[in-house]
Amino acid sequence: MITTPGSLMLIDAASMYFRAFYGVPTSITAPDGTPINAVRGFLDMTSTLITRFRPRRLVACLDEDWRPAWRVALVPSYKAHRVAGAPDEEEIPDELSPQVPVLLEVLAAVGIASVGAADYEADDVIGTLATRGPGPVDVVTGDRDLIQLIDDTSGVRVLYTGRGVAKLEEMDAAAVRAKYGVEPSQYADFATLRGDPSDGLPGVAGIGEKTAAGLLGRFGDLTGLLAAVDARNAALPASSWKRLDAAREYLAVAPDVVRVARNVPIPPVTDALPSTPVDPERVEALAERWGLESAIGRLTKALSGT
Repeated sequence: MITTPGSLMLIDAASMYFRAFYGVPTSITAPDGTPINAVRGFLDMTSTLITRFRPRRLVACLDEDWRPAWRVALVPSYKAHRVAGAPDEEEIPDELSPQVPVLLEVLAAVGIASVGAADYEADDVIGTLATRGPGPVDVVTGDRDLIQLIDDTSGVRVLYTGRGVAKLEEMDAAAVRAKYGVEPSQYADFATLRGDPSDGLPGVAGIGEKTAAGLLGRFGDLTGLLAAVDARNAALPASSWKRLDAAREYLAVAPDVVRVARNVPIPPVTDALPSTPVDPERVEALAERWGLESAIGRLTKALSGT
């Protein structure tokens, strides 16, 4: 439930703190020597985003379950390569894990909302909040799956951070067409066909991006494409027919894994960006404890402009 009107920014928090961790040296530490590079980087990225785009509302969206059982049940290989030794334990660098609670504590003290949902990924939280709106909505992520949320009519765009926040791509429907040859509404089917090794999704053997885009351009969506397979439609090349026919079992379940959920039960969240920290004493204590005075100062300055 979004409680404050105005432009909304939804940050894929895990995507951004992983990028911060690998982009900022671990030599950035707290006074006691504890690495604090991911927190520092995340706060600086957030300051940059707020200064550049001036959202009135902002939510850091969390992975309460980075590999939901219901997705794994459909496609067992889903993110399987990211599992460490224990079942369903994501392989997170030892120096990063302790920083996440610190980051969330700092955000709460400043007054920036964070929210997740049991049994769902951050993508699903973002999908739900973006769908509820109201727009305009900026989705900040390095995950291509969220391209499917882009909707010019509703004012939803993606600020893609694949090359970093300083070089982010502002993606609308035209950008998706230019880059992938499909509409945003076709992107989930496109990703299903193409596959995604980073998520453990095999795709359809022999069908890459160009072929997937061409098939969807001709048949509209996966439903129309499978109908053409069933009908042995003459417009469907024989090679593609064989590949799609052999992948029926995968194609029956993969779309529900790839599509972002848009009706996640999310508790009410106060998403208005404050112009000053809501708990200044706590902010000061955290800044001193973790050596974040400069980063928090930059964030406070960015907020003062909202």
